[in-house]
Amino acid sequence: MNVRETVANAAGAGKPEAPAPQIAALVARARAAQQAFEFAGQATLDTAAAAAAWAIMEPGRNRELAELAVRDTGLGNADDKFRKNYRKTLGLLRDLHGKKTCGVIARDDATGIVEIARAVGVVAAITPSTNPAATPANKIVNALKCGNAVIVAPSPKGYGACEALIGFIHAQFAKAGLDPALVQMLPAPVDKAATAALMREADLVVATGSQANVRMAYASGTPAFGVGAGNVASIVTRTANLRDAAHKIAASKTFDNATSCSSENSVVIDEAVYDALLHELAASGGVLLDAQQKAQLQAAMWTDGKLSSRCTAKSAAQIARAAGLDEVAEVAAHTGAFLMVEESGFGAAHPFSGEKLAPVLTVYRARDFDAAAEIVRSLYAYMGAGHSVGLHTDDPDQAVTLGSTLPVARVIVNQAHCFATGGNFDNGLPFSLSMGCGTWGRNNFSDNLGFRQYLNITRVAYPITERVPELDTLLGDYFGRFGP
Repeated sequence: MNVRETVANAAGAGKPEAPAPQIAALVARARAAQQAFEFAGQATLDTAAAAAAWAIMEPGRNRELAELAVRDTGLGNADDKFRKNYRKTLGLLRDLHGKKTCGVIARDDATGIVEIARAVGVVAAITPSTNPAATPANKIVNALKCGNAVIVAPSPKGYGACEALIGFIHAQFAKAGLDPALVQMLPAPVDKAATAALMREADLVVATGSQANVRMAYASGTPAFGVGAGNVASIVTRTANLRDAAHKIAASKTFDNATSCSSENSVVIDEAVYDALLHELAASGGVLLDAQQKAQLQAAMWTDGKLSSRCTAKSAAQIARAAGLDEVAEVAAHTGAFLMVEESGFGAAHPFSGEKLAPVLTVYRARDFDAAAEIVRSLYAYMGAGHSVGLHTDDPDQAVTLGSTLPVARVIVNQAHCFATGGNFDNGLPFSLSMGCGTWGRNNFSDNLGFRQYLNITRVAYPITERVPELDTLLGDYFGRFGP
């Protein structure tokens, strides 16, 4: 029994069956293309990445993909997806520009180490319905930049947009003389069995989307990068610029109808500025519901503890109508960009404390900064540990405090969270649509998923002059305090 079979059995999946012939043929074509592509040189790798990027960025194609994504999935809105497709890909190109991803990439004469970048092989890219074009494009560009082939397993709802994207990529490849087998996708209908078979046969899995898919990736026996659950909270302190904070929270909360895992689900407000911030949020389009309206909204958004598709990634007006809140819907249709509910509890009995994937913002009151941090800790104990926290403040040291004490991989300071956490042109985070959540989120990395995750590094070690330290240099302080 091989390692992959052992891992799959340990996960309760049983001995993996051979993949369907169609998937086996897909992988074989990808592997043959990749083995020639890997050693074609940096210029060819860069050309392939550029071709895939331009396939989604060109305005006509971008608009088609954005509208197709909304039509097929019913999630988000086309204008925001158009902007996301362009900006996320442009930012990724910025991050990749001039980076060496093949051959010798580093030499250190002092240590005698030479680093050589090597491709990982065939990448299985598992992608969600929330970003059926932007996320595949991001993974494809990263994979190609590093000399890999990639096979996408799209969500069933996002199949059409992904298929169109890959068609556009192949058209660009034809102009550049590149093998279309470098970028492929699973044939329809995509199901769990086909996706699992692809995961087993690939050399690397990068999984974005549901936690079920991430767990399947980790159990596949193939090296995998998967992301944790989102449930972002932002803290607003008494020193914050309240108008600026409200404007940024509103922009983030409403972008693409809150399909992003980086969209704020909760805002935790210092009680010294609680009423003032609620006023600013209302001025930015927030509609605060009373207790009865909150109960109606909860009944509409969750069925048997699960988010209802009739509210997911819909506009505030559509959600209010689904909840029977016609007066709220009328306000939301004209002036309200998002709905707000007040909450004090956490966990399954308080569903508004979790991720909502909708323009609905949960509001918590905290007596001070320390109490606000504890509220966020309680939120993440329920859902979202490891992802990110937002902070609006005039005290930069508070951000370091949160980063040192909360289970988060990113602290986003005075920014619109959904734009910032995946990289933006006004911060230094890498552009990505897949955010690692560290061990807190049951992930094996805490970075924004970037090109480094698509590379192997071979290290050549040359001999150097021996350097053996004295024992006292290393343990002298210990011996001095506690004795030998």
